[in-house]
Amino acid sequence: MPHRPARPGPSRRTVLAATATGTSALASGAPAVAAPSVRSRPPATAQPPTRELRELLREIDRDRIEATVRRLASFGTRHTLSAQDDPHRGIGAARDWIHAEMRRYAAASGGRMTVELQSYVQQPASRVPTATRITNVIATLRGSVSPERIHVVSGHYDSRATDVMDAVSDAPGADDDASGVAVAMELARVMATRRPASTIVFAAVAGEEQGLYGSTYMAEQFKAAGADVQAMFTNDIVGSSTADDGTRDPYTIRLFTEGVPSSETPAQAAVRRSVGGENDSPSRQLGRFVRDTADNDATGLHVRVVYRRDRYLRGGDHIPFLERGYAAARFTEPAEDFAHQHQDVRVDEDGTRYGDLPEFCDFGFITRVARVNAAALWTLAQAPRTPRDAKIVTSTLTNATELVWARGTEPDLKGYEIVWRETTAPEWTHVIDVGDVTRYEVDLSKDNVFFGVRAVNRAGNRSPVAFPAPQN
Repeated sequence: MPHRPARPGPSRRTVLAATATGTSALASGAPAVAAPSVRSRPPATAQPPTRELRELLREIDRDRIEATVRRLASFGTRHTLSAQDDPHRGIGAARDWIHAEMRRYAAASGGRMTVELQSYVQQPASRVPTATRITNVIATLRGSVSPERIHVVSGHYDSRATDVMDAVSDAPGADDDASGVAVAMELARVMATRRPASTIVFAAVAGEEQGLYGSTYMAEQFKAAGADVQAMFTNDIVGSSTADDGTRDPYTIRLFTEGVPSSETPAQAAVRRSVGGENDSPSRQLGRFVRDTADNDATGLHVRVVYRRDRYLRGGDHIPFLERGYAAARFTEPAEDFAHQHQDVRVDEDGTRYGDLPEFCDFGFITRVARVNAAALWTLAQAPRTPRDAKIVTSTLTNATELVWARGTEPDLKGYEIVWRETTAPEWTHVIDVGDVTRYEVDLSKDNVFFGVRAVNRAGNRSPVAFPAPQN
């Protein structure tokens, strides 16, 4: 399709008035959209769930999630160094059960889903005293339109007791992290019968407690293959809504999103410092996308985006993906109870119960977390790719802003939207529909606000936002 020339943007007076009043100036002449101010008012870029998505979310089954968590806890321990050939206890028994379940889901996919055991032998290293086989269970649902684009959701199926090297004691690992594995498996079950436009990978990884070994291997395999991984979510400790002081928040999930990219080069750092892009990494855009698509009545959860890579002194399976340049984020419950993670199962002299047991999980909460993941993943898989090569033209001094980008190749691509926000605003507050063009000028200074570009298809699905770099 030939590219139409850029239409003139709204006048600076219109744009500045819209910015001052917190409304969205639409070049198409559509009604203004209020900017967000409180939780009940979604961002201007929010994407209401479609009928198709609502039907998918309704199929996510609380009872199945509970059954998965309890089954994984029943293996006694899933420590990475535990038995791999015992059919009833240890990480090998858990691995084989997950693999069999994933294969059962795949049988309903009409050949679109494949399941593999991704294994390697980890030589002696930190927390791994002897050569140990580490195996990820991976189910891949191939996309029907753009299969090269990949989106990953994971949980880790290994567990631990108080001593990270104790591979013998009971370590049921219900919250950490049977809950995250249950999310990934339930999404695999529900989506197996559907046809996403791009590829979704559902993974249960091992070796997390010993040092992110399984996820590091998975990320490295993607990188070595040149895979176009557009997003990765890890669900780690998403099983409880009760904090250590007994307070409950069953309707919030935290999403940790990195600012300055772990993979940033010196040249990229220099550009970031010059334009102020610390809050606009691909992972931050991914976090905003989750808010846009999953913080609504269809999921029943508020997504609290946290502007840091992970919690203090902790790390998750998204980090190896971040280190290899992929956008990735971590879901974690709103406030943790440390008596029920990384603890031997016991009762102390005061009668306090310790241990990561299923009875301390909130299965309704895990179900809502699964819906948040599903809403974001399914929309990512159905939407166009994030625009490539987005740039702000900076070859001349001007009080207007000209943006350029490369057109996507999706057959159902409808066009593009330009978004912007004040430099101090956490979320995009304004949207302009600019049509099927690859160049557009807005009569607003690039020195005063942040801009972005996102793609739209004919079904109305929007991509994550691309943050433009300067083009001299």
